[in-house]
Amino acid sequence: MPLNTQPNLARPDDFYEALIDMHRDLDDAQSQSANAQLILLLANHIGDHDVLLEAMRHAREGVSDASSQGTEPHSLAA
Repeated sequence: MPLNTQPNLARPDDFYEALIDMHRDLDDAQSQSANAQLILLLANHIGDHDVLLEAMRHAREGVSDASSQGTEPHSLAA
């Protein structure tokens, strides 16, 4: 199964709002913990090691690209 980096959320605005709400009233450590737990839950759901490695590579490249351009990283790095 290849990594899908094309828009694939049925309700992206609702998802983004729920993601922001998940962090509401959390301190930085709690927010990082919630992110880590969410990542591990989704990784378990995906289950494909190669897809997860590709996703990590894309995420890392997205952070590197954004920092060199002085912009925020994107959620999908194609």
